[in-house]
Amino acid sequence: MPQKPVRIAQISDLHIKAPGALAYGRVDTARALERCVATLNQFTPKPDLVVISGDLADTPTAEEYAHLKHLLAPLNIAFAGIPGNHDSRDMMRAALPQHYAFVSGALNQRVEIDGLDLVLLDSSVPGKPHGELDAPTLQWLEATLASAPDRPALLFLHHPPFEAGIWHMDRQNLQNADDLASIVKRHPRVRLIATGHVHRATLAMFAGVPTTICPAPNHAVDLDLAALREPSFKVEPPAFHLHAWFPGEGFGSVVTHQVPIGDFDGPHPFFGPDGKLL
Repeated sequence: MPQKPVRIAQISDLHIKAPGALAYGRVDTARALERCVATLNQFTPKPDLVVISGDLADTPTAEEYAHLKHLLAPLNIAFAGIPGNHDSRDMMRAALPQHYAFVSGALNQRVEIDGLDLVLLDSSVPGKPHGELDAPTLQWLEATLASAPDRPALLFLHHPPFEAGIWHMDRQNLQNADDLASIVKRHPRVRLIATGHVHRATLAMFAGVPTTICPAPNHAVDLDLAALREPSFKVEPPAFHLHAWFPGEGFGSVVTHQVPIGDFDGPHPFFGPDGKLL
């Protein structure tokens, strides 16, 4: 029997605040996450895992992580998370001990699902907005990718390793992207690099690998490609990414879908009972 696809839902940049608080005085990020969880729970076929690629909390505080746990409790899919620049490693470890009980330092993880490896990298720099993969993380990544050279791998981290053209976000992306590129080029089993941070659906090639930025369930960074405005955001239609890995020749193939969050009219048939196009 052919091996079934592995489907990974990626959500990012939740920015959960204390109960009742709004992000930037305007965005109800808790309600946005509730809608996101409801959409994930209704999605068919059920994803194998949800990866949360950073900025789970906003300030951060222990109260925010407690609220996050409450909001994620209805999710009926297993999840794994990595920190973003708004997170605290220590607070994440304390709030989600079942995820990080055996992880010290950077919250790097490897998750195996069927024939696929998911490699989650902690690119956060405590107290700073930019990203960096520290020396132990780079060593861990090299060893992890070398440990199973015949298995395809998807890499997840918060900070994009490329410039998206939005000036105030590009100055806080992954600062040592060249170090990541060197490792990726040595390991052709890496089929996708998936990131967050920019709150916009974006695609680029990096080190010869398709590299994505995941949209957010709440608000979007303004697509200011001409540096005309101060850092700003818009409330645009929310979405998440669904990465589907299809086994096949070599390391198989990966397709990424953007999935809107919410309830929409349909599905409706294209063809009537007589088989004719309506």
